[in-house]
Amino acid sequence: MNKKALAVKCCKAVFIGLVLLLLYAPILLLAVYSFVSTDHIGLWGSFTFAHYAKLFKEPEILRMIGNTLWLAVVAALLSTVLGTAGAIGMFYSKKRVKTLVHGASQIPVINAEIVTALSLAVTFVTVKLESSYFTLIVAHMVICTPFVVLSVMPKLKQMDNSLYEAALDLGASPAKALFKVVLPQIIPGVISGFMLAITLSLDDYIVTFYTRPEGFETISTYVFNATLRGNAHTAETLSSFWALTTIIFVVIVLFVVLSNLGGRRKKEAKQ
Repeated sequence: MNKKALAVKCCKAVFIGLVLLLLYAPILLLAVYSFVSTDHIGLWGSFTFAHYAKLFKEPEILRMIGNTLWLAVVAALLSTVLGTAGAIGMFYSKKRVKTLVHGASQIPVINAEIVTALSLAVTFVTVKLESSYFTLIVAHMVICTPFVVLSVMPKLKQMDNSLYEAALDLGASPAKALFKVVLPQIIPGVISGFMLAITLSLDDYIVTFYTRPEGFETISTYVFNATLRGNAHTAETLSSFWALTTIIFVVIVLFVVLSNLGGRRKKEAKQ
């Protein structure tokens, strides 16, 4: 390898390293402070697991985590069913209808989230629907379903459509051919859409704030409102979320690593 090629390779490595550092430095900072006996970032202390103990002892925090997970799972399941059905319907529709419906379904993706949240809030008021769990789940489905469609559509385009037609020719009903032939081929896209929907729901604040029932708190709404209050109890409570951030980050990293290892093993087994 000559000097020029070596210099280019080093520059690429440095650039990638800087990008990764900028992306993960805030998370790593919270991870470090989750093991430090302080409630304020910038102040140092001794090594401790107090933040993790507090995370699992505070009923208020456990209730917020439960609310967040419950909302994410329910919204993701419903969005996955609706998005998968919508993607299949668009795929088998005529070109003009497919283009029109697909474009309309992607409006929440490119639209500003505050516009979507306010539109939903105004719509619910117009039809005289008070803020409830129903409005909250519907709002989360609005922001999650288009991303499920985006995940499923590529798999529909990649599948062998002749298998579906062959199943119909052999006497299978459209419903049976759908569940026995089409769905097994697009299941990776369905799973990707489900995971993406959960991530979007867990991360959302604006839509949740405008459509949630009174007294319903998620992690995002609590952290934002607690930051505005800014008292001593708030700082003590928020420090336990450093531990929660670390746990979520570690779980995601393990999931990604195990998924990649599983995919690599399947690839090697096929070869």
